[in-house]
This record gives sequence, structure tokens and C-alpha cells, in this order.
Amino acid sequence: MKQHTIKESYNFSGKGLHTGVISNIIILPATEDYGICFQRVDIGDKAIIRALASNVTDVSYSTTLCENGASVSTVEHIMSALFGLGIDNALIQIDNIEVPI
Repeated sequence: MKQHTIKESYNFSGKGLHTGVISNIIILPATEDYGICFQRVDIGDKAIIRALASNVTDVSYSTTLCENGASVSTVEHIMSALFGLGIDNALIQIDNIEVPI
């Protein structure tokens, strides 16, 4: 099956629905078989969280992903948008705990 990424990076900022914090997002193209990954740049380059069902740790008000001690919440909206666009591979850099909507 053919995989897709974005042509060039895209950035935006916004307020988190549940925390009210401002987060800055950069979506970067990624290579084939990379998948969708979040990188918490505020806590270090190694803070990569793969968007896998096995990394879901909470779904009470939003979907939270956690891997190796790093977490990111309210990922369902950006994941839905990427799915709707047919994007299979992307690195999403975020500088806070919650994805803005």
C-alpha cells in the first residue's frame, strides 16, 4: 500500500481545550514506515511518543498518549485530520502537554 506524508512543514499555535495552555505545533514530513509520532520538544529531543493504540493511557476527556515517561494529550483531533488527509507518516513537534484544537 502506498504511504503518504506532507510536502513541507506546517506550523500553528493554539490553546489547549482542557489545560488552557498555549502550544506551538510543527508538523514535519517523515519517511515511509515512520508512522505518526509526537515529539515533546520542551522536554528533550528523545521525547518521542508513537501514535499507537498500545501507547494510549487515558481516554476520560481526551486521548492521551504516553511513551518512555513523555506524554501528550488531546491528540484525537489532529490524528483525525491526518487520517482524513491520508497522511501515514509525520513527525509532530509540540512544546507543551496538550495539542490545541
